[in-house]
Parts: sequence; C-alpha cells; structure tokens
Amino acid sequence: MSASRLAGSPAGEVYEVFAKIKPEDPLRHVGNVIAPDVELARVYAFTTYQEWTWSNMIIAPRRAIAHIIEVA
Repeated sequence: MSASRLAGSPAGEVYEVFAKIKPEDPLRHVGNVIAPDVELARVYAFTTYQEWTWSNMIIAPRRAIAHIIEVA
C-alpha cells in the first residue's frame, strides 16, 4: 500500500482516534477520521465516537505514527 494512501485522500488527512473511559485505563484505538485540518478532525472524532463517555480522547495524524515492526 502506498504511503500517500495511508496518510491521506482528496478529502483530507487520516487521523487515528484513541480514547479511554476511565482516567486510569490505557488509551485504546477506537477508529479513524478523514479531515482537511486538525480542528475538523477533532469535531469529526468527537461526533463519530461519542457513544461512550470518554475521560480522554486524542487524535494523531497517521503520517506521524512511527512503525516499530512492519510486515514485509
């Protein structure tokens, strides 16, 4: 898969969404959103994944994620 396909699309950049329910819980990956900028990515993430009462939710641009082990 090409790097551009992993990082973005004509609609914007891919942002991975992580959240936790209780403050002491570890963050878990809950999905991703595609947005033209970080502000809209925040809105999209909140509205898409608001089915739980999260104590914390973060987004990270997919291009910023560093792979430790990759399948060849």
